[in-house]
Amino acid sequence: MPHLAHIALVVRDYDEALAFYVGRLGFTLVEDTEQPEQNKRWVTIRPPGAPENTTTLLLARAATPEQAAFIGNQSGGRVFLFLATDDFERDHEAFTAAGVTWVRPPTEQPYGKVAVFADLYGNLWDLVQFAR
Repeated sequence: MPHLAHIALVVRDYDEALAFYVGRLGFTLVEDTEQPEQNKRWVTIRPPGAPENTTTLLLARAATPEQAAFIGNQSGGRVFLFLATDDFERDHEAFTAAGVTWVRPPTEQPYGKVAVFADLYGNLWDLVQFAR
């Protein structure tokens, strides 16, 4: 059956993106392979604790001015990615301690507890613990 393997996230620089996602948010580096013939790298990450066969984020360095124009605004200002947690308080506290910028504070919604943060480029993410 078909499944999502990767979601491309356009970034300015591989290493600064890795410093944020792996260094600050605790994501796992899955692969970082040089592709010298294309002057790029194949860099994939997954959320902390996610199973090995989960969909990964492909950090895709912008290669043209047109691509660079979408860094930080891949979804037109809407929340772009949704990071589910099994312990909202733990992860909210850890992200806060890591210097994450919260755009909207935690709220209780019918679907669960959620807060919105911006990544290093300005893309909006939900940290959400879904209601049972």
